Amino acid sequence: MLLCSYVPDGFRYSYIVPIPKSNQCSQKVLTCDDFRGIAISPVISKIIEHCIFKRYQWLFTMSKKQFGFKKGTSCSHAIRVARSTVDTIIRGGCTANLCAIDLSKALDKVNHYALYLKLMKKSHSKRTFNTARVLAIKLLLLC
Repeated sequence: MLLCSYVPDGFRYSYIVPIPKSNQCSQKVLTCDDFRGIAISPVISKIIEHCIFKRYQWLFTMSKKQFGFKKGTSCSHAIRVARSTVDTIIRGGCTANLCAIDLSKALDKVNHYALYLKLMKKSHSKRTFNTARVLAIKLLLLC
């Protein structure tokens, strides 16, 4: 795959399984908000993804200020840090202003070519970059 910058079409498909968020499913009328989806992907794609990640994990460093999509962190961690920061500012006699931005659809709006340029600058392997680009294009074609 990396040598040819080829990603099989099957790698872009997943089977979504709805999982109830609560054990109280039988006690109320359910809506879409009462479920979370789990994507079941082909095993071979997950194995290759794991191998690529192991080999290139140095490219995937995250900020200590990031809480989402990071192992061992959650919304409660982000809330605790925000609350602690606000408390410290107020104890210092200042006013704290907070702004919340919903980035749930950010990937749909981002300039993908700008991301490719950043990946190209960080990546030592043109093949790795091309494989990531091909996979991203195939995934975008599903939308």
